[in-house]
Formats: sequence, C-alpha cells, structure tokens
Amino acid sequence: MIDEFLAQNTGGAGRRTEVEAAVRAAAAAEIMPRYRQLAAHEIVEKSGPHDLVTTADRLAEEHLTASLTRLLPGSVVVGEEAVHADPKVYDALGGDAPVWVVDPVDGTRQFVRGEPGFCTLVALAHRGELLASWTYAAALDEMAVAIRGRGATLNGKPIRSGSPAPGAVLRVAMSHPDYTTDAQKRALLGLGTESVDARPCGAAGLEYLAVARGDQDAVAFNWEYAWDHAAGLLLVTEAGGAQATLSGAPFRISGGNAMPFTAARDAATVERILQALRGEA
Repeated sequence: MIDEFLAQNTGGAGRRTEVEAAVRAAAAAEIMPRYRQLAAHEIVEKSGPHDLVTTADRLAEEHLTASLTRLLPGSVVVGEEAVHADPKVYDALGGDAPVWVVDPVDGTRQFVRGEPGFCTLVALAHRGELLASWTYAAALDEMAVAIRGRGATLNGKPIRSGSPAPGAVLRVAMSHPDYTTDAQKRALLGLGTESVDARPCGAAGLEYLAVARGDQDAVAFNWEYAWDHAAGLLLVTEAGGAQATLSGAPFRISGGNAMPFTAARDAATVERILQALRGEA
C-alpha cells in the first residue's frame, strides 16, 4: 500500500501530488493568513523565549493531521505540537504504522518576526525508514520534494547538492551555542577553524534545502527532534549528499543519536565536519 501511495505521489514537474496539495492547502488556510498579522495573544512561549508556538502552528498541524491520515489510511502523525501536549505520541516512530512527521511552522521565531525564512516540513516514515519528504517555504513559493531512491526536486526541477571546490572553506550552519550542553558546545567550537565558516542556523528545514541545492556545504545540529530533521535529511541524501552522527553512524529519527550530527553535500564533507566536531581537524 505504501509503495502504491508513493508511486501516486511521484509526478513530473506539471503534476501536483496529493501530499503536496495537502501541504499547500494547510499553509494557505492556517499559516499565510496570519503571516505578519499575528496578534499578541496568538503567540505563546513553550520552554522559553526562544521556543515559541503560535495559533498558526497549532491549526496547521491539525489541518495536516486530518488531511494526511485521510490520504493514507492506517497512518499516524507525530507532530511537534501534538508531542508537546503528549510526549507519548513520539513513540509512534518506533511502531509498525506508517508515520507522518510534521513540523507545521519550522522557524516560528522568523514567522513571528514577519520574516520569510520559515517553512512547513512533512516526512513519511515506516519502521524508522524515511520514505518521502516535503519542504514548503510558503512565503518564498518554494516546494522541495524527495522520494527515497527517486531523487529530489525543487519546484518540480531536479536538484543536486554537488561538492565543495577542493580546499574551499566550508560554509556551515550550526546549532546556536547558547542552546547546547557543555560537551556539545565544545564539539561545535571545533568548527571554529580557518577551513570552516560557521554561523548559527535559521529554520532547520531551509538550511537542509540550502545544502541539497548546493548553496551551503553542511549543517551541524545538536538536537534530534524528528520533525526538525526528517524531511531535510531525506532531501539532502536524495540530492546526492550524506549524513552521519558524531559516532559515524547514520542519524535515526527515533532518537538515541550521538550528538552533534551533520548533513553535507557529499560524504567527504561529512567526514571533514565530523573530524572538526571531534577535535581532529
């Protein structure tokens, strides 16, 4: 059933798939009408001032939960806001049902500030394996799609990550050091070399897209919430890139990864970033 569903959602540049249409519809109904129109009461802090949720986040996730499970009967949703309300929802990532991993507004701080650097992230996984992903930057009118084994596209056109020029300084987006443990902070400081130009990341989904299209060389993150990473990791790998955790093992969306981890334009760049994170560069 999943293979048939994926076949239906793999179309050419002129074909809008069911999932893409559902993502666009959720953004059109719940996110974009509130873009630069949020009232103060529609913005709430979760764990602190850097961790915000808005009415758009909640309603877009509800919209997507209804539409995606209707498209694939028997599937379940692991969404950022649902897990915040009930952490046990996250356990579905290790179950047998197909799972939609949803971040309704990735880059909520940018969305609240009225900046265009936010996106909606949706990934389909089964038994821990990523099968498909959709990254939609509504304010930028960019839709990136990845299907396992079938490549990655941006607005219907294939994209490839390529490789950095030999010896080039690597452009890397990384977790903000303020939001890390001491050990993770020390690891991220390893990126402070002459061969790496590192900066704090924006919306994770758009940072992954920058790697997948070859505009950025790598990302290095120290948190593992699946909704932030599932869509982007598949997008990067299907565009020809690679990813690994600090131990060298692939990132697992169910958790328990050695942090930090990286995704990059190619395997050689992944190794360079890991060496820097380990203090070996």
